[in-house]
Amino acid sequence: MTAAKDLTWLCRQLKAPSLLAGVDRLGARAREENWTHEEFLAACLDREVSARSAHGGQARIRAARFPAYKTLEDFDFDHQRSARRDVIAHLGALDFIEERSNVVFLGPPGTGKTHLSIALGIRACAAGHRVAFATAAEWVARLSAAHDTGRLHDELRRLGRIPLLVIDEVGYVPLEAEAANLFFQLVSARYERASVIMSSNKAFGRWGETFGDDTVAAAMIDRLVHHAEVVVLKGDSYRLRGRDLGKVPDASA
Repeated sequence: MTAAKDLTWLCRQLKAPSLLAGVDRLGARAREENWTHEEFLAACLDREVSARSAHGGQARIRAARFPAYKTLEDFDFDHQRSARRDVIAHLGALDFIEERSNVVFLGPPGTGKTHLSIALGIRACAAGHRVAFATAAEWVARLSAAHDTGRLHDELRRLGRIPLLVIDEVGYVPLEAEAANLFFQLVSARYERASVIMSSNKAFGRWGETFGDDTVAAAMIDRLVHHAEVVVLKGDSYRLRGRDLGKVPDASA
């Protein structure tokens, strides 16, 4: 066997397609720049590790089931002036996941809560963290199905192994007492164990309306914000910018 055939066979055995695709160019560069054997080996391994990290990030993004692809770089800070760039950049460093703390976005519809939630979740996926995204109603439906089949404890424990849950649209749909209890168990189970990003169109003082019980809402908020960055977003809807919705269409048109 020639060295080239040896490398092809070895890369395939190691399931290292990126290394196989680049080893010839790396070899040429190593000879041109007089790399040591160690430098060449490090360059080869770095190429394969980078490729696997990128592939793994895309797989984690797909598994998280985000409804859209959003990034922090795409966020329109000029429109949403209440979002402080330094705070969002700090959250983008993802220290809150290592600290097992939370992030809460509050504000009216269209102010960027979901965009920022998704963007942080996608950045977490790229950094190697497992993430799961769903709306509050979807999380409740999932927990309710587990409860009905006697699997609630196992489901909460399984979700506890995911470093970051994103819970969108809290407050859009009022919850029945049983659903509110399931939601409380989800938040309580993650307290100081794993992180949550949560977005809501209601201020904390109105969460009793969503959960049907001020005491339950207060207990949930207490656990959620004890270790959390709370970001309050203000202003008009980004989706409705430039549209005059105050005009009534002419009935004869």
